[in-house]
Amino acid sequence: MSSSDLAGGIDEDLSLPKATVTKLVNEMLPDDISCAKETRDLLIDCCVEFIHLVSSEANEVCEKDSRKTIGPEHVITALQRLGFEDYIAEVRDSWDEHKESQKEREKRGKRMEKTGMTDEEMARAQEEMFAQARLRMQQSSQPNQ
Repeated sequence: MSSSDLAGGIDEDLSLPKATVTKLVNEMLPDDISCAKETRDLLIDCCVEFIHLVSSEANEVCEKDSRKTIGPEHVITALQRLGFEDYIAEVRDSWDEHKESQKEREKRGKRMEKTGMTDEEMARAQEEMFAQARLRMQQSSQPNQ
């Protein structure tokens, strides 16, 4: 990180979404406490610096393993090396959740492939189902005559 980055704040390209950070901060704080903009900006800068620290260490672990892509195991080793062992259990849980969601996504993809329909045919069938659902909804909302 250059000295101009430190003096003038983190470059926007290397920041976190302010709305997301604000939402997270507001969820964590009691209702009667607010967070100043400067405090939120400092928190964002600290988070970005933490990400840089962990990713740099994970990159070193990755290079030592003669790999070209940083994997979750490299991040976990980096956290251990940097003294952030308290985060590892939560990182592993997130990794497991991610793997499960990937399996579900693959299952959905395979299910779509098994239909034998093209994307256009599936879109047409979906539109027909929407039309049928709209018709049923309109019929159920009309009073019986």
